[in-house]
Amino acid sequence: MLYGLSDMAYNAVTPMRLAARASRDFWHSPFNPAADTTLGRSLYAAADLFANLTRRYGKPEWRIDSVEIEGELVAVREETAWSSPWCRMVHFVRDADDLKRAGRTKPEPAILIVAPMSGHYATLLRGTVETFLQDHEVYVTDWVNAREVPILDGRFDFYDYIDHIRSMLQALGPRAHVLAVCQPGPPTLAACATMAEENDPCRPASMTFMGSPIDARLAPTAPTRMAAEKPFAWFESNLIYTVPPPWPGALRRVYPGMVQLTAFISMNAERHQEAHQQYYDDLVHGADLDAAKHLEFYDEYLSVMDLTEEFYLQTIDVVFQSHLLPRGLLEHHGRRVKLEAVTDIALMTVEGEKDDISGVGQTQVAHALCENLPETMKELYVQPGVGHYGVFNGRRFREEIYPRVRSFILAHEAA
Repeated sequence: MLYGLSDMAYNAVTPMRLAARASRDFWHSPFNPAADTTLGRSLYAAADLFANLTRRYGKPEWRIDSVEIEGELVAVREETAWSSPWCRMVHFVRDADDLKRAGRTKPEPAILIVAPMSGHYATLLRGTVETFLQDHEVYVTDWVNAREVPILDGRFDFYDYIDHIRSMLQALGPRAHVLAVCQPGPPTLAACATMAEENDPCRPASMTFMGSPIDARLAPTAPTRMAAEKPFAWFESNLIYTVPPPWPGALRRVYPGMVQLTAFISMNAERHQEAHQQYYDDLVHGADLDAAKHLEFYDEYLSVMDLTEEFYLQTIDVVFQSHLLPRGLLEHHGRRVKLEAVTDIALMTVEGEKDDISGVGQTQVAHALCENLPETMKELYVQPGVGHYGVFNGRRFREEIYPRVRSFILAHEAA
């Protein structure tokens, strides 16, 4: 029903959106003598804002063609290193000749960055990837929108997520490194623990968790409180919808990205209204650089993906209501996930002082849970003055957090 109404609304407003685009082009044309007048800029700004607010936002491109290393521009290309119907493991391959010119002749640590599967696409970590490319062979989990996966390809749940992480680490080979951002913390920790228990040679050399709800009972935030306080049946009854034709995943039951986006926006509705008002003012006054930054942010922020019903509901149950992993009760393939089996996978946790999604304490509890891991292989860091997104993106991430993570990985790469 929700999908049908959404498609109807999109189609109904299409004539107005097309008219707004035509008006935008007319009032921004260099051949229009009134384009640079106050009236012309105001009409252009209004038309542009309407066109952007009513269009659909598809999956963003990675747009990582190069990275600067030691003052040299190193070309980068994407390759699919592993895939399933639900995920591509993307390898950002740096040009070997460019690396030599930059003085990098020795192999550098391979790291799997596990992107969140919680509404936004993996490209939300574009800045994270660009930063790690300076010193690592970077691989990223590029999750597929559930509405794009035909129902004949089967289910995808929380436990399949664990298996996917294991399979990708095994594809990378022995002693790579893994970094999980936000939502994937619990299943990634579970995957590492099962590999450790089995003495899998492809278990990672280190694991880093950034702003992850390893134990959501600690330092409750608005999202974790809502997930814990609402009855489980409420999520199933109110947030799950059926994908209609002509989407490839027609008839699949999903938690739609548009629903999660509405929740995101409602948490800070006033701030988003102010941001769009500022965008309009920037267009009117010719502040093109500021307007471009607004578009870049919202092109990513408004691009959302659906999650399968089973993955979403199991995450609510396992992570936010039953807290199975920190209680030592999570089972996978009929066996208990034993965090005490982790004895030689170095552990680092990173949290943001002002994180209002995964509060301080929810991630660092992993150190206590991995009780048999030597203290010399643990590192805990809380970044002052940053919120959730500042943990893995932005200036403070690049200048203060990343150097610590890099040093941690290098220390255990050498070991």
